[in-house]
Amino acid sequence: MKTIAILMTCMLFTLSGCKGQTAPAVEAKESTSMQSEARNTEAINETSETAEQAVEGETAVSADTDTAHETEETEMLLQMRIGDTNVTVDWEQNESVEALKTLCQDRPLTIRMSMYGGFEQVGSIGQSLPRKDSRTTTEAGDIVLYSGDQIVVFYGSNSWAYTRLGHIRDKSAQEMAELLGNGDGTITINTEH
Repeated sequence: MKTIAILMTCMLFTLSGCKGQTAPAVEAKESTSMQSEARNTEAINETSETAEQAVEGETAVSADTDTAHETEETEMLLQMRIGDTNVTVDWEQNESVEALKTLCQDRPLTIRMSMYGGFEQVGSIGQSLPRKDSRTTTEAGDIVLYSGDQIVVFYGSNSWAYTRLGHIRDKSAQEMAELLGNGDGTITINTEH
């Protein structure tokens, strides 16, 4: 009986010793598993953020490229000369300008201009273009469509209903007056090939 009691006591000590060792191992395993999951979540979040930033960057670059391409296409393809002087025009992006480009696609369009009102020169295009007139106050360098079939280039200012075509950006008001204010002239519009 004594032997059974000793055996039972040994077993209890052995079991309680094992029990004490098992718990920290399980806790360590659970802790490691939780740390691993946290690292995986962080990695996924970082990858997600990087992917979102990349997509946003690509979208911004794509939008900038599209806008630059559209502006460049309009500015590069349509050229204008007043008499013998080339001018740099910021063309509008509208149906009228597109129709003007089509009109002078195969050959330059030369328009005889006449002075009018002491602030503009006006000339017939020879056909009607699409128009979207709105009340406008012009300034020197503005190019507009009047009544759908006449082009007007300003060296002064006026208020009327026009469709905007563009603005001459490389000439001051004084230079515009010198180009247009000394009698009738011509303008030539052509596409660059």
